[in-house]
Amino acid sequence: MRKRVAIATIGTSGDVRPYLALAKELQNHGHDVVLGTNSDFEDLVRSYDVEFHSLGTRIQDWLQESRFDNAISGMKLHHFPQLLREGQALVERAARNAWAMSQGADAIVVNINTSFGIDIAEALDIPVVMTAMQPLNPTREFPVCAYEVPDLGPTFNKLSYIAMNLQQAYYDMPRDRLRKNLMGLPARKRGGLFKDSYGNTIPTLYNFSAIVSPRPRDWPQTAVVTGFWHLDDNSGWTPPPELQAFLDAGPPPVYIGFGSMPFGADRNTQILRSALEQWGGRAIVSRGWGGINPADLPDTVFAVTEAPHDKLFPLVSAVIHHGGAGTTAAGLRAGKPTFTVPQAYDQRYWGRRVRALGCGPAPVRLRALTPEKLASALHQLTSNPNMAANAKSIGKALSDERGLETAVAFIETTIDGAKAGARRFYSAN
Repeated sequence: MRKRVAIATIGTSGDVRPYLALAKELQNHGHDVVLGTNSDFEDLVRSYDVEFHSLGTRIQDWLQESRFDNAISGMKLHHFPQLLREGQALVERAARNAWAMSQGADAIVVNINTSFGIDIAEALDIPVVMTAMQPLNPTREFPVCAYEVPDLGPTFNKLSYIAMNLQQAYYDMPRDRLRKNLMGLPARKRGGLFKDSYGNTIPTLYNFSAIVSPRPRDWPQTAVVTGFWHLDDNSGWTPPPELQAFLDAGPPPVYIGFGSMPFGADRNTQILRSALEQWGGRAIVSRGWGGINPADLPDTVFAVTEAPHDKLFPLVSAVIHHGGAGTTAAGLRAGKPTFTVPQAYDQRYWGRRVRALGCGPAPVRLRALTPEKLASALHQLTSNPNMAANAKSIGKALSDERGLETAVAFIETTIDGAKAGARRFYSAN
């Protein structure tokens, strides 16, 4: 039966592209889908013939404000209160737009950035599916991945997830106002990321691979690890003539990019230039949203503004990046040895998983990176046969997964189960 599914996500490219892949897969299974996200990605969403609904703020503009750079890369804590207030305003604006988008939907798919969808689902009496790109359900097996928390054993590991709930409570403040003023709901008595206001566990899809991050044994059955949600490039991209000439002029280069977070571009560029001089090899450098300034880099480096990872990564020998879940998945799926330079949130976790799989060196935080550390990583990535063999093996296994198909089947079953429950309720009354 044809269903209408609303998907809400806000953030950078890595927070949007997997959900666009899910939207396309739902369409391929005959469903109507609307994808709500920040306006940065309107052209991208529409290019896949997916219905787009703006949730408000251009994230790129927000990230590039100087106080954001100062707060994160410079750790200037006096900027944080203003950032948190702006973050609340962003969430409230997104929630109001998502409310309009979700009218007439049979289900809403959300993530931790759009947890207000839990309230929207309650008000509209439709099921909600929580999703995450990193393991967030509490577990005794490892501490919360979003913070620098040591593994001190099962009891402490489980308790460490309280920190995530405390942070989420700050962003839940707009939810509490909107429940009353927009949705006509009473105040929440219970809740969280994985429970509704009645205390019921919310079905959750984890769009990463158990090959890379094994599913904890103490998770609830409602938490399903599907495999990565891969978005195939639809642009017909091929290397432009200048890039193709660079590729043909020598051995495969290493890809280097620091993602969508525009932190410390001048410092990053100085480190990169010095490391490349020490290492002596070839590299393709991605500017992202401003994390690297490619001016005056040597002839052994080719700078790209943007290129689809699924087309570019097979052309390189190894990848260096910030460690976001999506980029980590793309690099490993391409079978490439990987080094991560995490900036925030779950990025260090994925870097540690890469190392645990034997696919790359240990991660080094971007603010702790030096030319010597980067040069050493470049040498290891391009000379260690075990890393290359492990990455190739993992890449083959990931390419065989069917994460999107698993996710669609889960969403269909969730909707059908909710409707069957409603039918049983009304027939009994």
